[in-house]
Amino acid sequence: PPPPPPPPPPAAPAVVGRADGRIIATPYAKKLAKSLKVDLKTVQGTGINGRIVASDVEAAKSGKAPPKPAAAAAAAPAAAPAPAKAAAPAVPPGGKTEPLPTMQAAVAKNMALSLNVPVSRLAMSICTDELDTLYKTLKPKGVTMTALLSKCVAVALAQHPIMYSTLSPDVTTVTYNESVNVAVAVALDGGLITPVLTACDSTDVYEVGRQWKELVKKARAKSLTPAEFSTGNFTISNLGMFGIDAFDAILPPGQSAILAIGTSKPTVVPNGLNLSVKTMMTVNLTADHRHINGDVAAEFMGTLKATIEDPSNITLL
Repeated sequence: PPPPPPPPPPAAPAVVGRADGRIIATPYAKKLAKSLKVDLKTVQGTGINGRIVASDVEAAKSGKAPPKPAAAAAAAPAAAPAPAKAAAPAVPPGGKTEPLPTMQAAVAKNMALSLNVPVSRLAMSICTDELDTLYKTLKPKGVTMTALLSKCVAVALAQHPIMYSTLSPDVTTVTYNESVNVAVAVALDGGLITPVLTACDSTDVYEVGRQWKELVKKARAKSLTPAEFSTGNFTISNLGMFGIDAFDAILPPGQSAILAIGTSKPTVVPNGLNLSVKTMMTVNLTADHRHINGDVAAEFMGTLKATIEDPSNITLL
């Protein structure tokens, strides 16, 4: 009699996806999948929260099933009892575990929400020679560089209302806010807070300086009212005083854009056929790409550059 037919190949394991149905993959995994012609929908992710990593794509291409992620263990019949709460990670010898400070925990929660927003990022170099000259005349009158920069940003924002608008949670409407309320990030022991300079565009720079001094004082004393730290519609994060050249800031939930300001330093730049030394700083804009297109954000950056490089009217506004 003829030999029995070979047994059929084992069926490919079912792909267990994320609970929300989204396909999340690292940039390299996406590039590798495209190169190997692997459909990410057929790949089992073993990274954090079901994220697909490069080794998952390679395993899918070779036909080998990757190790099941921890999240897959929850895939049980509907009648099965809920899994027990995961144990806390083991503490390394000599280490200790502490809860996040309340303020930092709130920051962490807000930052996680920001991951759901598609953003565009733009960077621009701006000469601050004229701004530095103006600052020297304003500093004795109580105007800090933070207050002066906030005023410049607010004046530029006033010409581009969409940059401080509010997109509805269901992404169907845009609210154009009446005033430019600039929130400025302040680092505190145990977290970060963003005091708000209300109607900064229409407040004279000397009053902005006085308001900012009072807000910082109240922030460090932890006595800010909710209206003084939760009503911003555009945020500035400045790490220039730490010598940081440039960085991208994370978009706060509910806002359309955030500006990251780096340090200013002498830089050799072209000047016609010659070279000259100017003080330059880099600013990086992160904007909600759902309602602010790249060209719109770029126009705002151009206005901001012009305002900072020629701030002669700032004291008149």
